Amino acid sequence: MINYAEKISNVIQFKREHVANVLKLFKDGATIPFISRYRKEMTGSMDEVQVAGIRDLHEKLIEIDKRRATILKSIEGQDKLTPELRKKIEESETLTELEDLYLPYKPKKKTRAGIAREKGLEPLAVIIMKQREVNILSKAGEFLNDDVRDVEAALQGARDILAEWISENKKARDLVRYHYGKDALIASKLVKGKEEEGVKYEDYFDYREKLSGCPSHRVLAMRRGEDEGFLKLTILPEAEKVLQGLEELFIKGYPDASEQVKTAIHESYKRLLQPSIENEYRAGSKEKADDEAIRVFAGNLRQLLMASPLGEKRILAIDPGYRTGCKVVCIDAQGNLLHNETIYPHPPQNETKKAAHKLSTLVQMYKIEAISIGNGTASRETERFVKKMRFDRDLQVFVVNEAGASVYSASKVAREEFPQYDVTVRGTVSIGRRLMDPLAELVKIDPKSIGVGQYQHDVDQRKLKKALDEVVESCVNAVGVDLNTASMHLLTYVSGLGPQMAKNIVDYRAENGAFRSRDELKKVPRMGLKAFEQAAGFLRIHGAKDPLDNSAVHPESYKIVERMAADQGVDIKTLMESTELQAKIDINKYVEGDVGIPTLKDILNELAKPGRDPRTKAKVFEFAEGIYKIEHVKEGMVLPGIVTNITNFGAFVDIGVKQDGLVHISRLADRFVSDPNEIVQLNQHIKVKVLEVDIARKRIQLSMKDAEDNRKEG
Repeated sequence: MINYAEKISNVIQFKREHVANVLKLFKDGATIPFISRYRKEMTGSMDEVQVAGIRDLHEKLIEIDKRRATILKSIEGQDKLTPELRKKIEESETLTELEDLYLPYKPKKKTRAGIAREKGLEPLAVIIMKQREVNILSKAGEFLNDDVRDVEAALQGARDILAEWISENKKARDLVRYHYGKDALIASKLVKGKEEEGVKYEDYFDYREKLSGCPSHRVLAMRRGEDEGFLKLTILPEAEKVLQGLEELFIKGYPDASEQVKTAIHESYKRLLQPSIENEYRAGSKEKADDEAIRVFAGNLRQLLMASPLGEKRILAIDPGYRTGCKVVCIDAQGNLLHNETIYPHPPQNETKKAAHKLSTLVQMYKIEAISIGNGTASRETERFVKKMRFDRDLQVFVVNEAGASVYSASKVAREEFPQYDVTVRGTVSIGRRLMDPLAELVKIDPKSIGVGQYQHDVDQRKLKKALDEVVESCVNAVGVDLNTASMHLLTYVSGLGPQMAKNIVDYRAENGAFRSRDELKKVPRMGLKAFEQAAGFLRIHGAKDPLDNSAVHPESYKIVERMAADQGVDIKTLMESTELQAKIDINKYVEGDVGIPTLKDILNELAKPGRDPRTKAKVFEFAEGIYKIEHVKEGMVLPGIVTNITNFGAFVDIGVKQDGLVHISRLADRFVSDPNEIVQLNQHIKVKVLEVDIARKRIQLSMKDAEDNRKEG
């Protein structure tokens, strides 16, 4: 049996026993959030990234071993599997090594070398390759027949065989790979006649740089240009150096034969080796670019999902518009729709007084506590209109990023939530709920539609979905979920649940009323012990009889807390309310079995702040007064802005003019920055200086390092 734990621990430098435990936990159905949160003793306190890394490496090793078995079976079936070849295959550690070893034995379609063999020219190829024959022309004459009419045809056929041998030689392939890795250039050229159509790729009409230094966004941009038919892309090293290396590898004898080998080397490189290795590096650079783009997207998504919530407040939400008016909804503190209608404070109707009266009435009638305005068309004008009003109470006014709200409004989830309302009402409700709890609302939308990615439609969609789903799962479980108010969609991402179990929970709740304890979860249809174990610690029950049910303490640890409370002579509720009593607890007294110091520290931290939300509270942001359109923006202005997207090459910032500006990575700070996330985070409130405004192309160049008072806060 293959010892994957040992292989993995050798690669990632974790203890073999900890890796073995992680693999066993996965085999038993544990999730990444559960393993990293509640099994720290078994894993050596690995975080989610490390646990996921072990899983990914394990899957890769299994894939390699499956391919290894297929290759061995294929070569064995050809009666060509020697003990030496078997040993090489069994010791290979990568798919590339395996495929190189398999290449000479891989069943092929009809090739030029195959045709030459059928004509009886393989013995001549063997003679030429040995390079011991003085008169190769004379020797070639011995191989003439009905299919081979002259000496040149014989030599060409032999060279075709030599070319295939050279292309299948592992040393030759590794040599070409070495040159690709060292100095290959990625180059793009404009496809003739596509100048006007492909103008958006103008930067790449005649472009080249070292592949090893080409960032992911440029690789993906060039590939997209090629896919759309505007660019021709090549990845090539310096051919002279490669050919020189190949000649040194194969040329070793008499001039006549060696000349034939040299010609075969050049033919092999041009026709077989170079295209094959270029495809490898195309695929490899694409995979690397995909991984980087997915990493950027996943990081942005995490920041967006963990954005500051306002909390359970009564919200008036507005989806701004001109001709069609501003859609208004009122929602209660649980996000339920109470009222909807449309007002027309902007041109062409200009019903300003009527709209103001209506908003004042709604604020009073529904005891509104905050106003949420979408950041789309007419957003700034609507914000200005609302802020000029005088309500009967103090109200905070927030501008909310509405990216993806239209996708949600037309989705199955939205139709099920609001079957009697149209898309405009559903979208506006989403804008209001995003202010209350961005995470709970955004999980209903396909992450690709949220607009915080970089070439997300060009990358491997399977890998992208897996990465983004894991980010959502991680965020949902990091925050915790209110079992009695969470939507089915939010519950779906709780560790150990999934769509069907989430539906069962919602159905049970509808039929039996609110859950009174975590233990009651076991009554939900199909809620087995394993699912309960995985999910319970991440679910919260506000007002539960047992206060631990509203904390991140797992039910399996309740007895430990009961002992802690008993040792202090109080009940659990009193212990959780007293920092003095908590400070007296010696956690070393409670170490036993599988429960060690890491778990006990987590328990103590949770007792101090039960069910704490790791997110900061939402803060009001105000754009510069009088700056509503790109025409208002002038070079040299210092303006407040909100970070809306982060890429490898910089950060996009909303300064309130419907067109985000770009702070290039070189303008983020007065020092070298390798990753924009070192300096900024999504939704961060910053100051920027305007460097350049291009109204025709709708481009705004900004700088942070030239503006003051930039602190990393949400």
